[in-house]
Amino acid sequence: MIKALEDIVSQYEQTQIFVLADSCLALDLPYPTLRIEASEENKSLESASEIWTWLTKKNATRKAVLVNIGGGTICDLGGFAAATYLRGIDYINVPTTLLAMVDAAIGGKTGVNHGGLKNRVGVFRMPKAVIIEPSFLETLPTDELLSGFGEVLKTALLIGDGVFASALSALDKLASLGRLSRVSQLIDTCRAYKESVVAQDSTETGLRKVLNFGHTVGHAIEESLASHSEKVTLPAAKRSLHGYCVVWGMVAELYLSVVLLGCPKELLQQMTKVLLDYYGRPNCNCKQQEELINFMRQDKKNAASDAINFTLLKKAGDPIINQVAPKDLIKEALDYLFSV
Repeated sequence: MIKALEDIVSQYEQTQIFVLADSCLALDLPYPTLRIEASEENKSLESASEIWTWLTKKNATRKAVLVNIGGGTICDLGGFAAATYLRGIDYINVPTTLLAMVDAAIGGKTGVNHGGLKNRVGVFRMPKAVIIEPSFLETLPTDELLSGFGEVLKTALLIGDGVFASALSALDKLASLGRLSRVSQLIDTCRAYKESVVAQDSTETGLRKVLNFGHTVGHAIEESLASHSEKVTLPAAKRSLHGYCVVWGMVAELYLSVVLLGCPKELLQQMTKVLLDYYGRPNCNCKQQEELINFMRQDKKNAASDAINFTLLKKAGDPIINQVAPKDLIKEALDYLFSV
């Protein structure tokens, strides 16, 4: 067992330690374990109900702790189930994907999808601990690694030019041997930045909104691809990988940033090259613009139903929250993304 996890759970009664794990992981833990397939379809109220029922049958009390071992889906789902079971029990996240290590497992956002919309139901509740074990990345599929790197690039752009340059260099060498050493420092940097932001604004009333850069358009694409899952021609692994959608979202939102805030065009050009070299174009087209804009209108960050809220960049390291773009300009940005 992971030594850091053993040390933390030793503080709890042995009979009150429970594990929620991704079904694809080979784990040998001495605690009751519920395995769930880590899919967007399973990030649901039905899956949360399954966890509540399982904890009840296992006689979990308010002194229980739920250890979530897996990627972002498991951390979000498990955190939500723990936060709502008996009005809240402790939980610990052990992220096994790069995406979860730099984003999903950190910050206390828990939730499930509902009505075709991502993270529509959830609560803010901080984990008792987040245990990062980078060795999980050694066997992570390249698509999953690239997905996580989408959030690395987002955080790097929020921090500034130097970190963004380091991220681009690491991405260029990601397929070569030694991937662990190339990303370990970036994981620490991204985690420290997000923890600093969350410490100042835990419930996303202001500063924490900077972390949504790329996500207004990105979530809309993610939800659109999911709703057309039987029609899209992308390989199944890429259809709704969150980090891919964030990269696509960042390109569109950098376009908005250039027009609205005078962001240097070089950043847009660099991210466009990243998209073309590593992620490919989203499997959407101009005919889906209205659908995507409708999804954006459903975004949780919007303060009014008739306005779409963005976090944009004035430059690397200078994010500006609560930016509203006119519909015609959003369509222009989507045109750029689809035809680049």
